[in-house]
Amino acid sequence: MDRLSTTTILPDTFQGTRDDITGQVGLVWQQTKVPFMVPLLKLLVVVCLGMSLMLFMERVYMGIVIVFVKLFGRKPEKSYKCEPIRDDLELGHLAYPMVLVQIPMYNEKEVYQLSIGATCGLSWPSDRIIIQVLDDSTDTTIKDLVEVECQRWASKGINIKYEIRDNRTGYKAGALKEGMKHSYVKLCDYVAIFDADFQPEPDFLWRTIPFLVHNPDIALVQTRWKFVNADECLMTRMQEMSLDYHFTVEQEVGSATYAFFGFNGTAGVWRISALIEAGGWKDRTTVEDMDLAVRASLKGWKFVYVGDIKVKNELPSTFKAFRYQQHRWSCGPANLFRKMAMEILRNKKVSLWKKFYVTYSFFFVRKVIAHTVTFFFYCVVLPATVLVPEVEVPKWGSVYIPSIITILNAVGTPRSLHLLMFWILFENVMSLHRTKATLIGLFEAGRVNEWVVTEKLGDALKMKSGAKAPRKPSFRVGERLHLLELGVGAYLFFCGCYDLSFGKNRYFIYLFLQSFAFFVAGVGYVGTFVPNS
Repeated sequence: MDRLSTTTILPDTFQGTRDDITGQVGLVWQQTKVPFMVPLLKLLVVVCLGMSLMLFMERVYMGIVIVFVKLFGRKPEKSYKCEPIRDDLELGHLAYPMVLVQIPMYNEKEVYQLSIGATCGLSWPSDRIIIQVLDDSTDTTIKDLVEVECQRWASKGINIKYEIRDNRTGYKAGALKEGMKHSYVKLCDYVAIFDADFQPEPDFLWRTIPFLVHNPDIALVQTRWKFVNADECLMTRMQEMSLDYHFTVEQEVGSATYAFFGFNGTAGVWRISALIEAGGWKDRTTVEDMDLAVRASLKGWKFVYVGDIKVKNELPSTFKAFRYQQHRWSCGPANLFRKMAMEILRNKKVSLWKKFYVTYSFFFVRKVIAHTVTFFFYCVVLPATVLVPEVEVPKWGSVYIPSIITILNAVGTPRSLHLLMFWILFENVMSLHRTKATLIGLFEAGRVNEWVVTEKLGDALKMKSGAKAPRKPSFRVGERLHLLELGVGAYLFFCGCYDLSFGKNRYFIYLFLQSFAFFVAGVGYVGTFVPNS
């Protein structure tokens, strides 16, 4: 009888203990929520709404400018003189400027032939062009392959130079800087730069060089990227949407209004004298291209973006490669902003409006605010208001403004409008990494100078799979689990469950979808899977 009583009482005792603990946790939450959590969350909501308004006004402004540019046909050809260079019977080929073409590369086994072949096929007087392959490869087999390829083109009469160095100091910036030191470069007037996966059309120089020849105040001609593998997988389609907006709107607006925008690091032509006057290549950040562009702009030089000229290239199609690329692209600008903000403001050669545009619009809003508000507002603060119903987010801040910003971002790629929902979820996932990288750049933390070359696949997938790349990766716990994404996904899922049970805002629809997106990224089920050879 005593045993039976003990057996019956024990479960009740455990149940009572659980209820006590739950009650205590609830009591602590209620006691801290009103005096601490509510004021803190209200402050965060106000800050996030302020940042959202800044981003909203920036997007609307650029939208208005781009509509004006399109309606009134303000193309570069109308704003700047760009007549074709004509033959001169007396001067012969000397009438054409000397052009240097640089191709920096690092272990580019899959694509080195594409870029070298395309640049060697550029139409320009053969005695007025020098192609310079800057090979920083550490794999001796790939080095030998690249050198043999250069020798093959040299045997056809192409003026091509194969240059290597003893170390990788400064990475791409170091390679470009070293390349400019060779004696034959002193003969050149302009330098065109192409990354290893870029394939310019034969008429590229005929269409870009005239802008520099006829307009002595122009330092840079930037062209647009054309993505050869945009349809490789859903992730590459998402990238295409983001980059199309960058080129169609951001670069176009910068060129049409302030004659300033960030050099994209490739598919552009520089006036060598402007490059030298600006201080040449520097490796103090991972965005040496943007660094050079800002310094040249502060010297009074102008840039022109020609969107009608497109250069084929490859998007990163593996999630690992894309994450590394986005870290560099987010950390570098933030770090450069930290280093150059005061230098820009103190500059005497450019107008007040241009300084405002570069510091506020180009750097602060686009490179800092855009990343941080996306993550903190939509993935942290907004879900937290579900748990603290005393704090409300106005509908204009939670629905209307983000909807308008999203629509404005989508105009660059009309063919992908049906993928808009996937793009929103994917961009929110990537905002986690971009925000982390931005903060690392601003505070110069551990990985601030991390440089990982973006992996290019070229024809590797076709070679390995025979047709299309398999979309279902084999699951490898050590390589494919991403704990940050899984943690944020769990937080959003919990908030969604709470809102479904007790909330009134119906955020749970968004929260469940967004948590699912984080879970998918967390287990590495994103992008193309490359099978082992």
